[in-house]
Amino acid sequence: MKNKTTKDVYIYGGQRTPFVRSFTKYMGISNQQLATASIQHLSTKFGLKGELIGDVAMGSVIGHTIDWNMTREAVLGTDLHPETSAYNVQRACGTGLETLWHLAMKISLGQIESGIGGGSDTNSDLPVVFPKSFGQKMLGLRGAKSFGQKVGGFFKFTLADVKPQFPGVMEPRTGMSMGQHCEKMVQEWGISQREQDEIAYRSHMNAAAAMKEGFLDDLVFEFNGVKQDTSVRGDTTLEKLAKLKPAFDFGGKGTLTAGNSSPLTDGAAVTLIGSKEFGDRKGLKPLARFVDFQVNSVDFVHGAGLLMAPTIAVSEMLKRNNMKLQDFDFYEIHEAFAGQVACTLKAWESKDYCQKVLKRADVMGSIDLSKMNVKGGSVAVGHPFAATGSRITAGLAKMLSQKSGRGLISICTAGGMGVTAILESV
Repeated sequence: MKNKTTKDVYIYGGQRTPFVRSFTKYMGISNQQLATASIQHLSTKFGLKGELIGDVAMGSVIGHTIDWNMTREAVLGTDLHPETSAYNVQRACGTGLETLWHLAMKISLGQIESGIGGGSDTNSDLPVVFPKSFGQKMLGLRGAKSFGQKVGGFFKFTLADVKPQFPGVMEPRTGMSMGQHCEKMVQEWGISQREQDEIAYRSHMNAAAAMKEGFLDDLVFEFNGVKQDTSVRGDTTLEKLAKLKPAFDFGGKGTLTAGNSSPLTDGAAVTLIGSKEFGDRKGLKPLARFVDFQVNSVDFVHGAGLLMAPTIAVSEMLKRNNMKLQDFDFYEIHEAFAGQVACTLKAWESKDYCQKVLKRADVMGSIDLSKMNVKGGSVAVGHPFAATGSRITAGLAKMLSQKSGRGLISICTAGGMGVTAILESV
């Protein structure tokens, strides 16, 4: 490919459904419906009717096989130009940010001028399946040539063949859930429940304040009769959080509870990005600029903390940009669990960890917690897996449009991966 000067990539805004607790307000609503509504509201807000967007990328972690082309189908359900291309992406909880990374690279290279990225996830429309044996026997029936062969095939089915199987949140290589892995992490780092509850408490207080001040009014649209996120608890207290029982480790050492862990959540979010030329043509003012992205992984199968990869990704990204951890005005650290956030912060403060794992001569150090998740994090707002990256990006971009500076995004994911990004004000 011929070298060329890359273009700056800007964030113009986002739209998302309210995030709701699973198995409540969005029962039976599909990922495609959530995605379609989000793209359509984005189109309406930014005057994109009939617009041929360069590309659209979305994904879901919990999805039906029939949604193999979900994003393109969602686009066709909106008033965007029907020739707008679209594709699915999946990098677990980092999906929403990963889509924006893909699109930003294309815009930077001048291949496209605009893109819409995000994600959708719902546990209220789970793809319930039957065991593999059921499918094999059904295929056998399909190949049966005579009536006798078909009857004989039916008698081969057992009750075990028709026992429903639900998607799990276990890591296939360890058989442990993400919460169980995080319990091991907080025990390794000596994180108490009180420390986790304090992060959760700040998350709820900040989210409740953001709602009250109207910060979310132009980011969240009413959907299915719901006007705002349903998991935010502005009336919670540290005393209430302290009374909650362990949710993952019942052996007497558990400190992760329903109060300091993100709830199972349904919702979708999308973000509009593009070049300066695109914004000028559409009369749109950019909120922030993408600076860089990074992804790294850890060998959690052989002992590394499952959710510690963002510590490495942030470190590598800062090295490349000749920046320090303290060079930011906002920190958006995804709260899959408050314990994960606490472990991340403690790792950056550890000389031993920074030297041995991050390959640094210096300690990365502490951050100002008053700058972290200032409009609430995933523990309070909720976490529809694939949608979170887009929620964070659009919200951070809006903050940077209101106060000049830089923002850091850090998202842990299943599979021991971490996706990070740097944004700065225009």
